[in-house]
Amino acid sequence: MKKVKLKVPATIANLVCGFDILGMAIHEPFDVMELKLLETSEIIIRHTDDFGLPEETSENVAGKVLLKIQEELHLKNGFEVIIHKKIKPGSGLGSSAASAAGAAFGANCLLGNILSKEEMIYFAMFGEELASGVKHADNITPCIFGGITLIKSSNPIDIIPLNSPDLFVTAVHPQIEVKTSDARQILKKNILLKDAIEQWGNIAGLVAGIQNNDFGLIGRSLKDVIVEPVRSLLIPKFNEIKEKSLGLGALGGGISGSGPSVFMLSENEKISYEIAEMMKSVYRTIDIESFAYVSKVNPKGIEIIEE
Repeated sequence: MKKVKLKVPATIANLVCGFDILGMAIHEPFDVMELKLLETSEIIIRHTDDFGLPEETSENVAGKVLLKIQEELHLKNGFEVIIHKKIKPGSGLGSSAASAAGAAFGANCLLGNILSKEEMIYFAMFGEELASGVKHADNITPCIFGGITLIKSSNPIDIIPLNSPDLFVTAVHPQIEVKTSDARQILKKNILLKDAIEQWGNIAGLVAGIQNNDFGLIGRSLKDVIVEPVRSLLIPKFNEIKEKSLGLGALGGGISGSGPSVFMLSENEKISYEIAEMMKSVYRTIDIESFAYVSKVNPKGIEIIEE
């Protein structure tokens, strides 16, 4: 294979209580990435969007991943990458992870599928490190595996794909930016034991609810007593949106990744669209433009759309 074209989905990390260990792929928004295997060793990155992301290979998330693949696999070939980015950087919907995962996945296709999914995640994490300063895989993993994933360990990489319950996801992206690196800096370095115990119970309950399609248990477990109370301060109208979403029938939800996007899970499409309209209406009251997406859980993750 000399070239490949990919559809790379947005992802929602943490799923409220699962900080850095839970993630979910959704259908919209998504990036399109085109990768070509070159005879020369150069790595060329081009963006067609207006987000102003660097195209210098070592400063670009996708470029960083490809450099690491080239280095560790001792490749003489290089790559050309064209990124049509629709997942806005700083949205909390896995924009950098899409570039990183797409680069690793696409390179693997061009090299004859020589990498396992875990190895693709390993390489993609170097891109996330460039973007946020930390090698986290909670967005990358569902992007590559699809569906909902649990990261038991990122060193060594130990991934557990979970069930994809028949739920609808509403995500609203207010047009403000929260950088992942900034959102990590405000987190508490120490937490109370009682809070840790409550959080562990919520994570276990959420995983059990997902595996058993127990929507009631999922709703009761979508609670975060450690990260959300701090990060929610960076997101205008967060508490109002969450309260009104629950009033409309959402099972629960919270901050998507590091924000500013907010997501909610619902049992039916009608409720999801009602929540989307409410979310946009709330942001209109404070003159913040927002985009809302309604999607089901994306079981496939990255897809090849053209070879």
